Amino acid sequence: MNISSQKQGADLYIYLSGELDEYNASLVRDKVDALIDANISSERVIVNLAGVKFMDSTGIGFLIGRYKKLKRCSTPMYIQEPNLNADKILNISGIYSLIPKL
Repeated sequence: MNISSQKQGADLYIYLSGELDEYNASLVRDKVDALIDANISSERVIVNLAGVKFMDSTGIGFLIGRYKKLKRCSTPMYIQEPNLNADKILNISGIYSLIPKL
């Protein structure tokens, strides 16, 4: 799993690529939490999933965990560019009611 970020204005963009599954979840969680903590003044956080080739329920848990972390800071979170398979899983899970898709 590759993780990169970019600050654009007041927004923090986090780019994930690879597989977001149980095997990678703890590493991804630690790195993304560090990015969020280092950019806590961001007005919103956008998680770009264009490069995520596979995601299971652990990936949904990861997204909800980051949503809860950001909610405590009153920072909105958005999902951007999920591939077709990830979008299907996210739709079925109902996650877009918490974390809107841009």
